Amino acid sequence: MTLQIPSIHYLAILPVLIFFGAALLLMVGTALLRSKVSIAVATSTTVAVSLASLVVNFFQWRCVAKAGASTTIAHAIVLDDFSVIASAVIAVAVLMTALVAHDWAIRERVSGVEFHIMALASSGGALLMTQANDLIVIFLGLEILSLGLYVLVAFDRHRATSSEAALKYFLLGGFASAIFIYGAALVYGATGSTNLTSISYFLGSNVLLRPGLLYAGGALLLVGFAFKVAAVPFHLWSPDVYEGAPTPVTGFMAAVVKVGAFAALVRVLISSLGTQLDTWRPILWVLVVLTTVVGASLAIVQRNAKRMLAYSSINHAGFILLGVWAGTIRGTAATLFYVMTYAPVVVASFAVLTLVGGVGDEHHSIEYYRGLARRQPWLGGALCVLLLSQLGAPLTTGFYAKFAVLASVVDAGGGALALIALVSAAIAAYFYLRWAMALYADDDVEGVRVEVPRLTGAVIGFGVAVTILFGVWPGPLATLAQHATVLFTP
Repeated sequence: MTLQIPSIHYLAILPVLIFFGAALLLMVGTALLRSKVSIAVATSTTVAVSLASLVVNFFQWRCVAKAGASTTIAHAIVLDDFSVIASAVIAVAVLMTALVAHDWAIRERVSGVEFHIMALASSGGALLMTQANDLIVIFLGLEILSLGLYVLVAFDRHRATSSEAALKYFLLGGFASAIFIYGAALVYGATGSTNLTSISYFLGSNVLLRPGLLYAGGALLLVGFAFKVAAVPFHLWSPDVYEGAPTPVTGFMAAVVKVGAFAALVRVLISSLGTQLDTWRPILWVLVVLTTVVGASLAIVQRNAKRMLAYSSINHAGFILLGVWAGTIRGTAATLFYVMTYAPVVVASFAVLTLVGGVGDEHHSIEYYRGLARRQPWLGGALCVLLLSQLGAPLTTGFYAKFAVLASVVDAGGGALALIALVSAAIAAYFYLRWAMALYADDDVEGVRVEVPRLTGAVIGFGVAVTILFGVWPGPLATLAQHATVLFTP
C-alpha cells in the first residue's frame, strides 16, 4: 500500500508555519532552559515573527501577481490576493498587541511567555482560516484560534471576572463549534465534499431535488460564524468577555478574530455557496438588521468603556456583514477594506483603555475619561480621533469603510437595508460623541494623569496615523482591496 502525500507549496503556508513554529520555539525554550525566558525576549520574538510574516506576504503577493492564484495540500489551502491581505492585517494586529501587552505585563507584574505563546498560536489559527479552502480546515483554524483565546481571556488570575469571562466564552464557544462541525457534516451529506471548490462545482452543475439537507447545513455554518463575529442574537457572550478579559486581549480579539472569521465567511458564502445567493441572503438580511441596530442601541446605556466598545464591535460586525450580503465583487472588496482599516483602529483604542484602566485593569468607567484631553492633550486627542473613526466621521478610514459597504449594498439592490444601517450609525454617533465630549469636559476636580509607556504610545500613534493618513488618502488601501476581491476557483 502506497501512502499518497499531497504536494505542498511551502510559500503558501509559510506565515502559518512561522507563527506556529515561534509558539513551539518559545514553549520548548521555556521548558528546557534553566533561566526563565523574559518578557522582553517573548515580545521581541512576537514582533520579529509578525514582521517576518509581512515580508512573506509581500513575496506571496508577487507570486500571485506572476503565476496567479493556486491551491495546495490537496486543494485544502488557497493562495490568492485575498488571503495575502487578510494575513497581513492579522500580522499587523499581532504586532500592535504584542507591544501593548509588553507594557501591560510589566505594569501588572506578569512574568513568563505564556501570553505570547497563546497569542501566536491563536493567530496561526486565524491565518489558517484566511487560507482555508475546505470546511474541515476552517474548523481546525477556528478551534486553534478559540483554544488560545480561552486561555488568554482567563490570563489575569487576580481578577475573578477574567476567569468568569473565560468560562462563559469556553462553554458557548464549545456549543458554537459543535454546531459548525454539524453543519459541515450536513453540507458534506448534501454535496459529497467538504472542499469549497468542489461544493461550488457540484451546486453549479446539479439541481438538488431535496435541498433541505444543504439548507440546514448552511444555516448551522452561519450560526457558527455568527457566534465568532458576535452577530445578534449570538452576541450575548461578547460584552461579558470583552469586559472580563485583560484589555490587551480584548483588543486582540476585536481585531484578529474578526479578520479570520470574516475571511472564512466570505469564502464559504460567496466563493462556495454563491449559487445559493437567494437562499442565504434573507437570513443574512435579518442578521444585519439585528446586529447593527441592537449593537448601537445597547451601547448607549453602557457606562463601562469596555462594554461600550463591545457593543460598538457588534455594530461594526453588522456593517461588515453588509458587504457579505451584497454577494458581489464590490461587496467583497468593501468587506476586506473594512477589516483592513478597523483592525489597527480597534487595537489602538483598546491600547488607550489599557493605560486608563490602571493597575489591576479596573478603571473602565466612562467617568475616568472626563477631562483626559485637557490633562493630556496627546492621549485624549488620540482617543478622540479613534472614536471618530469608528463613528465614521469624514476624513477618517471609518468613513470610507462604511461608505464602501453601504454603496455595495445599494448597488446590489438593498436600499432598505442600507437605510437601516445608516439609522444605526446615527444611533451609534450618540455614544461616540458623548465619550468624545467627556474627554474635553472642563471639570473642577483634577483627574489622574496616565503614564504612557513608549511601546503603547507608539501603537496608539500608529493607529491614529493610519486612520488619518488613509482617511485623507484612501486610494492605496482601496486599490489593494479591489485587487483581492476575486476569490480563487480552479
